[in-house]
Amino acid sequence: MKDVAPYERPREKLARIGAAGLGENELLALVLGVGSRRSDALELANCLLRVVGGVHGLVRSDFGALCRVPGVGAAKAAQIVAAVELGRRTLICRAADRPRLRTPRDIAAHLLPQYGALPVEHFGIVMLDTKHRVIRIRIVAIGSLDTTVVHPREVFREAASGSAAAIVLFHNHPSGDPTPSPDDLRLTTRMVEAGEVMGIDVVDHLILADQRYYSLIEAGHVKTMAR
Repeated sequence: MKDVAPYERPREKLARIGAAGLGENELLALVLGVGSRRSDALELANCLLRVVGGVHGLVRSDFGALCRVPGVGAAKAAQIVAAVELGRRTLICRAADRPRLRTPRDIAAHLLPQYGALPVEHFGIVMLDTKHRVIRIRIVAIGSLDTTVVHPREVFREAASGSAAAIVLFHNHPSGDPTPSPDDLRLTTRMVEAGEVMGIDVVDHLILADQRYYSLIEAGHVKTMAR
């Protein structure tokens, strides 16, 4: 950063005016720490943000994709992934809080920070007690870019082991569109039927996409879900 005045360099600027006064490229430069042989940290940060499509694209980029950006490498990619994950975790309630999820909006607010922008599809369940307080969240299956295969036995094995009275199904759409596919609807019906046999209510199925969600119970796709 030889061309940047010392007091305008990201570290000095942060100390002077606080992190909120820095641009996304400056914050990323601080995470990177140093640049590459061809560019300083700020130039590398600008290049990286261009490649991934801004800070929002950075959240959706996995370790392998970041490693492929010229000048980044494994060490810097690991730093970025770790920083993003720390940011996600600050938005998630502590397990000890045992939040009570009353509505699809409540459930989405609980899940979106961690799972909404994942680059591959994850299918999971939120396990609830009889008062619909969160017991724990488990990922049951991880798929490719746009598909995940999951069987009811895997879902209800997890739910039974957690002594759940009810569950919320959820998965993310890496495409950014939370609209359910025909396969999503068929899978939900199978899960509801299996839940009736197991005595574990399927409260809803949420599809997550970035900062949006689609609730199958809100949309009225599945009339037999327990409310």
